[in-house]
This record gives sequence, structure tokens and C-alpha cells, in this order.
Amino acid sequence: MSSRLVLYMSMSLDGFIAGPGDAMDNPFGTGGHRLHDWLGGGGAGVSSYRPSDKAGQTVFDEMLATGAVVTGRRTGEFTNYWAGDHHHGVPIFVPTHQAPTGTAPGGVHFVTDGIASCVKQAKAAAGDRDVMLHGAYTAQQALRAHVLDVLEIQLVPVLFGQGRRLFDGPGPPHTELQLARTLQSPGALLLRYEVAHS
Repeated sequence: MSSRLVLYMSMSLDGFIAGPGDAMDNPFGTGGHRLHDWLGGGGAGVSSYRPSDKAGQTVFDEMLATGAVVTGRRTGEFTNYWAGDHHHGVPIFVPTHQAPTGTAPGGVHFVTDGIASCVKQAKAAAGDRDVMLHGAYTAQQALRAHVLDVLEIQLVPVLFGQGRRLFDGPGPPHTELQLARTLQSPGALLLRYEVAHS
């Protein structure tokens, strides 16, 4: 099976992926950590976030089985590009109009010739493994370019009312999705949608 680009995103029932006031020093926004309660408690290293329930573990393990990461520049800057190691040392690709000056963390690649090229390079690096996607704006770009294959949404039973939405502003064009899987975790409904590319 060929590599696919998969968006993993925790989202409130009313479509928010961060609380209000998200910024470099408050990347999840006010109250935004609530969206990640379905994960484990965290600690030293990514593996400490592995949920304790089977459904959550399934999605978490799939995330960490990906062979590359594509992230929006804003998300990358909020996290300092995970110091070049999102998980297991896989390469990180960042679509951007202009690469930043200075030295990027090792393993981080800035791609300046469009989202489709960025995804192509990430899939080549991932081999037969999927590619993880981070970032709302980048997800919209990927949908417009017809390169996003799967949306893995962790739908959290909370209403934020304000903050940053997954699909805000003009949003992507009309896109049909096919529900491929539904898993029930204690803290979220884990929904997997395949993008129906025309």
C-alpha cells in the first residue's frame, strides 16, 4: 500500500482545535489542553502520552508508525519543530513561501515550491509508511491541492464557543468524505475519514 497523508487533529464538538488566545507562549489557547485529555498524562517523551484504553492506543500507535511529518510553519514554530525529533527521528517537512534564515533543527526540511511538492517529498522519505500532517491552514492547503488522503479526528465532547477552528475563513472547496472507522475512547470519539478525491 502506498503512503498516505493523514491529518491527526483533536477537535471540540463545535469545530475548535485550540482555545482563544493561542500564541507562542500558549500554543493550545485558553482551555485548549482539554482537547488532549484523551491522551495519557504525558511526561518525559512522546511515548508517555499513550492512552490507557485500546481505542486510544490504536490511534496513537498509528500516529507513531508514520514515517514522516508535514507541519505548518506556525505549528512548527510553536513547538520549535520538536527540536527536529517529533517521533523516532522521522524527517519533518514544512511548506513555506520562504525558508527562515538561520539553522533549522536537524531533520527539518523547508519546502518552498508548494504543498504538493512538500507532500511528495515527505511520502518519498516515509517509504511505505503514512505521513502525519499537523496544522489547520496546512490541512486546508492539502485539501485544495488534493493531496490529503485521510482525516483522523479525535472529537472531544466539549463546546469551546471561540478559539481557532479547523476549517476557518474561506476553507477548502466542497469535499466528500467517507467514514472509514469509528472508535470510542473514554475521552473522545475517534473518527477516521477517507477523502474522496474526484
